[in-house]
Amino acid sequence: MLVHLSVHNYAIVEHLDLELERGMTVITGETGAGKSIMLDALGLALGDRADSDAVRPGAEKADILASFDLHDIPEARAWLGERDLDNDGQCLLRRVITAEGRSRGYINGTPCPLGDLKALGELLIDIHSQHEHQSLLKPDTHRRLLDEYAGSQELARQVQLAAQRWQQTRQELERLSRSGDEQRARHQLLSYQLEELDNLALGENELEQLEQEHKALANAGSLIGACQQVLELCSESDAGNVLSALTSSLHRLTAFPHIGGALGEAVNLLASAQIQVEEAVGELNRFIDHFDADPQRQQQLEERLDSIYTLARKHRVQPGELHELQQRLFEELESLNADDQAVERLGEELAAYARHYQEKATELSARRGAAADTLAKAVESEMQRLGMPGGRFAIELRPREQDDPHPAGLEQLEFLVSANPGQPLKPLAKVASGGELSRISLAIQVITAQTSRVPTLVFDEVDVGIGGPTAEVVGQLLRRLGERGQVLTVTHLPQVAAQGHQHLFVHKARGKESTQTAVANLAQEGRVEEIARMLGGVDLTEESLAHARKMVGSAKA
Repeated sequence: MLVHLSVHNYAIVEHLDLELERGMTVITGETGAGKSIMLDALGLALGDRADSDAVRPGAEKADILASFDLHDIPEARAWLGERDLDNDGQCLLRRVITAEGRSRGYINGTPCPLGDLKALGELLIDIHSQHEHQSLLKPDTHRRLLDEYAGSQELARQVQLAAQRWQQTRQELERLSRSGDEQRARHQLLSYQLEELDNLALGENELEQLEQEHKALANAGSLIGACQQVLELCSESDAGNVLSALTSSLHRLTAFPHIGGALGEAVNLLASAQIQVEEAVGELNRFIDHFDADPQRQQQLEERLDSIYTLARKHRVQPGELHELQQRLFEELESLNADDQAVERLGEELAAYARHYQEKATELSARRGAAADTLAKAVESEMQRLGMPGGRFAIELRPREQDDPHPAGLEQLEFLVSANPGQPLKPLAKVASGGELSRISLAIQVITAQTSRVPTLVFDEVDVGIGGPTAEVVGQLLRRLGERGQVLTVTHLPQVAAQGHQHLFVHKARGKESTQTAVANLAQEGRVEEIARMLGGVDLTEESLAHARKMVGSAKA
């Protein structure tokens, strides 16, 4: 529960420290005194949005600290434990807002995003405000209240998530299916082009080898003639050739003994040249012996090269780029095949999501159906007590017309009410007046709060539009809720204020230069005087004081 609230430099509050206890705490004060400022500050500690206007004029920042005892809130302890933020059953939520509008949040001293403050806050406090009277006119609110009453919030979230996944999968499947015709045509073209390249079966270095061989065959006569001329010059000429000249030169030089120095080096070079010329002659002879100038082979080469060049021109690439082109086309075809597999896979996923959704949504519908009658009877009973004798309340569950998974489940849900005896049940928005709506809203909030696992409930002027004997019943209802946990109630009704276990009085403390909001924790006599003021105005009389004492005594009894 909330045990301490500290507010510094927020709105017109300079400094405020409140110690809070279990039970029902009523908060009263004149209009404009700042009763709602306390709850607004608490909302900021719980992750509400803020701006620079929240900072008290002249101050650099607003600082709000809320302290909670978590011994009776296992869900909150588990939430903190999962994030390594636990602190032995204690929890400190802090919010700092600068005059420039920047905001920081802390959980147990650790900086955190506002989303974490809000998520944790939902496990700690449930705030009911007078504005819920208007939200009660929306079917979305009806569905949320019923799911909370049935304890089905997590199941409803699973249904919503299953519907979203189904919708996302269907959109992706439709996207792939829309491009199916175009992809099939592209698939057919790629298959044909790859078949051509496969049939060509171009080897790794085949093009270079073919071009070299073709060039050699095209110049066969000139090449053989040149080789024969070189052979004649090197070894076959009668008039003298290179080998015989080298041999003769070596014989003349080696005839002298003790050759060394530069002459010896010259002899070595001539000997090496003789060897190399002999080897060159051998290679030339082997080339001439094995050279095949077959015209048929040349034609085969020309046909093969023509096939390669033609296919390269068709794809507008260089002949040497055909291998790279073949790889690109293969990868694109594989991608199209993957899309075909994706369509099949998405179809299976879509069916699986639909089955999962149907399973969860059916379970949620069963829970809603079981809880709807119980909640309707409980609200109807409270309506009777809240000054609407003969009033009736029902919850209508209508199957949705569409077959596709809907995030809200299989049915549409709406609250129906009959405010007076003999009138038919009609949608709440079409029947209830302002005062009736306030009482119906309060009845629903009281009933749903009884099933809430959140130990601290805040009611901010939910009794607007209610008076007389009904106000006393409202106070009794809120006190009954306070006996099972902690209830904070902002009220203008003395009948409600008299029911509190504790009483906080909000007032303005006016100084020479500024006005500030202050809060006093009223003792017995102070409570009586405040309730007497609420009953009879500024001037306290013996009658109003006596009436106030009686009201406080009756509440305790």
